[in-house]
Amino acid sequence: MSTTTATTHVWRPSSARRLVLDGFVPVPRGTLPAPPAALAWPAKDPSDVLDYAFDISAALAGNEGDAIASVDVAVTPGDLVVGSVAADGARVVLWLSGGQAGVVYSVQMTMATLSGRTVARTVLLPVLALAQAAVPALALTTQEGAAITDENGNPILVGS
Repeated sequence: MSTTTATTHVWRPSSARRLVLDGFVPVPRGTLPAPPAALAWPAKDPSDVLDYAFDISAALAGNEGDAIASVDVAVTPGDLVVGSVAADGARVVLWLSGGQAGVVYSVQMTMATLSGRTVARTVLLPVLALAQAAVPALALTTQEGAAITDENGNPILVGS
């Protein structure tokens, strides 16, 4: 006799969209640190709803009991939607959706830890039209830039 048992799913954020803070490197006395490169997640399509993670373990190194207690998130410009925010130890996970193709968004996160530390960083998120095929250069287009197609969905080219 066989029985069917319902299973539960253990959700883990995608490692494909995880950034790790690595800017806490000692600098020799008398020198100025080089400005770090801008932090950026991989591009998303306006129709994507994806999880994006940011790991601040380097800022908490040597303090094993410390973890993120709260997170404040601000997005500019404002048409990228923050669906939810969660903290898992030293990692923040944001669910992001929407946005306009061709815009690079700034996602500013201010994280407060259990022991009173505050870490603030801005991460860039480019939004690109990844789900749409590029319009051929010789295609007839509407005023909005969409290709005019024939009955089979092929773009109508100028001179054809």
